Amino acid sequence: MHLPRKNIFIYRFFSWYIEHIIKKDFVSLQYDKVDTNEDASILILANHFSWWDGFFIFYINKKLFKKQFHVLVNAENYSKVGFLKYLGAFAAKNSGRDVLEMLNYAAKLLEDQNNLVLVFPQGKLHSNHLKNITFEKGVMQIIKSCHKRFNIIFAATFVDYFSKRKPSAKTYLQHWESEEYMSLQLLKSAYNKHYDQSVVKQTQLTE
Repeated sequence: MHLPRKNIFIYRFFSWYIEHIIKKDFVSLQYDKVDTNEDASILILANHFSWWDGFFIFYINKKLFKKQFHVLVNAENYSKVGFLKYLGAFAAKNSGRDVLEMLNYAAKLLEDQNNLVLVFPQGKLHSNHLKNITFEKGVMQIIKSCHKRFNIIFAATFVDYFSKRKPSAKTYLQHWESEEYMSLQLLKSAYNKHYDQSVVKQTQLTE
């Protein structure tokens, strides 16, 4: 399993750099303010449509949640984008037992109230114009393996240009109060309800 690595100097540089390139390449990045239990960790479930997605949530965490950032990525991105490991990225080296170890590691992270874990439940990149977000089974393995309460945040991000040369990004956030009995289908349904409502709000935006 590929684990995160710590280097405070690399982390600080790329923390600055991510904020810099977002401000440079986007007119704005807007996001909702949501209340959370500050004494509990955060699991963010987000749609995955671009290279920017993890950086958007990293920036939002820096400004809003202020937790220690972690993100589940695939082995290719972990190796290809070398600095991700210093921003809290972790990945399975191969399929099978290593994937289970990775999911249990994510659950262990959530047992520390200072942590935030970002997961893209689709598992890979898809268009920003999807009508429905699919969920891989690994999400429920993370949730069921965690032995402490944590916040579940739904994030749906959309990008539009309107009349500008640069795009604007908007991330719709919802703090979801989980049911006592939770299934993958229930989680997927709740997320897609948030996603659908976010699409409606996004289509009502004007420049």
